[in-house]
Amino acid sequence: MAKPQAEGAHVVRFASNPQPMPAFLVNDVDGKPVSTAAWKGKVVLLNFWATWCPPCRAEVPLLVDLAARYKDRLQIVGVSLDDGPEEVRAFVKDEGINYPVVMASREILAEYGGVPALPTLFVVNADGNVVQKHEGLYSRELYETEIRLLLGLPSEATIETFQDTGQIFLKNAALATELPDVDFSGLSAEQRKIALKRMNSDKCDCGCRLTLAQCRINDTSCEISRKLAANVVKQIASTTPSSVPEKTAATPE
Repeated sequence: MAKPQAEGAHVVRFASNPQPMPAFLVNDVDGKPVSTAAWKGKVVLLNFWATWCPPCRAEVPLLVDLAARYKDRLQIVGVSLDDGPEEVRAFVKDEGINYPVVMASREILAEYGGVPALPTLFVVNADGNVVQKHEGLYSRELYETEIRLLLGLPSEATIETFQDTGQIFLKNAALATELPDVDFSGLSAEQRKIALKRMNSDKCDCGCRLTLAQCRINDTSCEISRKLAANVVKQIASTTPSSVPEKTAATPE
């Protein structure tokens, strides 16, 4: 698993296997069309938020400032999880939000992995690929450093890459070789592969509709997926050979 990105760090972490930003075409809260196709060549910050979320509200002035200062090369888009557009429309006006805000749909949420926490911000490079995801409230310094690096502007920070094994898109959980709070230490390499394959096919019973692997990545506090994953490890350890037996060498005649 990739380590979390530190606040104010001089090392910025981007995915080495970024996936294309899921496309959508919807109307914003003012009825104007918003299309991901129009953002080609720009860095995009896609911000999932809600007016009832205090950290989300605290983040808005930061995003408004970034949108104003990098407006020619940066596109910020808010995706609201509020129940209806009326309150959102009023909030946008009161706060002077200078970027489009759309309402989240079931389809958009599914494409972006469910978005379990608010705020959640997806960082998209100028090629339209998602290179990072931040859950929770992060600093202005971090966001601006990422923007500058993706735009090729001067920055003292350096880029470190990581493989997305579910940290950004849950569908990449199949690439993971480790899962949160799952102890594979008693398994051989072959048994580990078998266990991970099981966890990427078996569903969790907590109601999340995710695989065990996805649930462990998506919600590390889920006791149901933790116990089910532990049972898979135990079962594989007791019923699957730890390695393929070596062939007995033939006795020369």
